[in-house]
Amino acid sequence: MPDQHPTLRAQRRAETQRVIQGHAVRLFTERGYGATTVTDVAEAAGVSPMTVYRHFPTKEDLVLVDQRGRLVAERIAASSAAEPLVRRIGGALVDAAAALTGGARGDGLTAEERFLLARLRLMISTPALRAKHLDGHYALQQAIVEALGVTEPEAAFQAQAAASACLAALHTALVRWAGDDGRTELPGLIAKALAAAFGDDVAGPR
Repeated sequence: MPDQHPTLRAQRRAETQRVIQGHAVRLFTERGYGATTVTDVAEAAGVSPMTVYRHFPTKEDLVLVDQRGRLVAERIAASSAAEPLVRRIGGALVDAAAALTGGARGDGLTAEERFLLARLRLMISTPALRAKHLDGHYALQQAIVEALGVTEPEAAFQAQAAASACLAALHTALVRWAGDDGRTELPGLIAKALAAAFGDDVAGPR
């Protein structure tokens, strides 16, 4: 019988991260980012400050850490290498957004969308988070290039340029979505931004 302990540990770790981050975003929204300490977050989540730092090395990470890199990399790896770079990357960004926002919704926002919207508002309104977000942007770009599996210098350069351009379109869509209070479905808005930059076939049916 396979050892399930690593899987169970990973599940517990992921759940602890979700709980801590959920309380952090709530407190930052209610009290303000600067007025809320890591100790405040730990007390709300029912854990020690050391546990918070074990999962989120910096205070900024409490807002910025998410699953985008893993989701985008998985979807790029599953795409056809015969497709153009921007189509592979753009399609992965749209698919990952659908996964992060809970997919189809009814009349109101899903719980996942409300959480993402709160995080985006904090990122946009907090200078420290805006600066740290650039690090996350670079890390996501690198994850995309690695998922594309290119190693030759010229191909890697082209992949970096394509990833950077697609992420710029993604950023534009996220800011618009936050400004619209999430009224437009995010995956469609990302596809629209990608189409404006690269043409209608970039993020269409795959």
